[in-house]
Amino acid sequence: MAGRRVASNVNPSVVTPPRNANKIEHQTSGSKTRSAYQSSKSAASSSNNAAYNPKLILSQMLAMQCFHYVFFGLVIQVNHVIFATSITLDRIFSTKYLNFWSAEGWIDNYAVLLTFIFQAVLLAVIVEKSRKCLDFSVTLFFIHFCACSIYGGFPATWDWWIIHILGTIIMILMGEYLCSRKELMDIPLLTL
Repeated sequence: MAGRRVASNVNPSVVTPPRNANKIEHQTSGSKTRSAYQSSKSAASSSNNAAYNPKLILSQMLAMQCFHYVFFGLVIQVNHVIFATSITLDRIFSTKYLNFWSAEGWIDNYAVLLTFIFQAVLLAVIVEKSRKCLDFSVTLFFIHFCACSIYGGFPATWDWWIIHILGTIIMILMGEYLCSRKELMDIPLLTL
């Protein structure tokens, strides 16, 4: 009889769910969570794929290298017009004209430094990411070093090394500064 009293005290308007209902609800919410996790994982992997795009990186590096030599050639042309210096590939690829102890040497030293400053501006335009400035700058220096070694032999003068390392440092620091300024710019919103 005691069991009947307990049963008679149960409110008939309150229906308790069966035991399997919690499992089903948990499984459906688990599948929703699982599918949400998978979609966020695929979105993260697609953003990583966008971050590592070899074709984009190689084209950016090729553009940086080409602009380096084009601008370097233009500066040498301007030096020819203003200072009557000779126009030769040796001014780009050899150590013969870089010299701290002569006026003509300083003309070429400034040409190298001006080219690296121009490259820092191009980092902000082409690469646009401050975290990539070091990689692109060192790669540009290394490719230029290899080209100089192939053209005129290993650069054996301190003048060449000091000017080019100083130019690379300027390019890295100025490029990171300009890229970070560009990254922190406000995103323009469409006003209606």
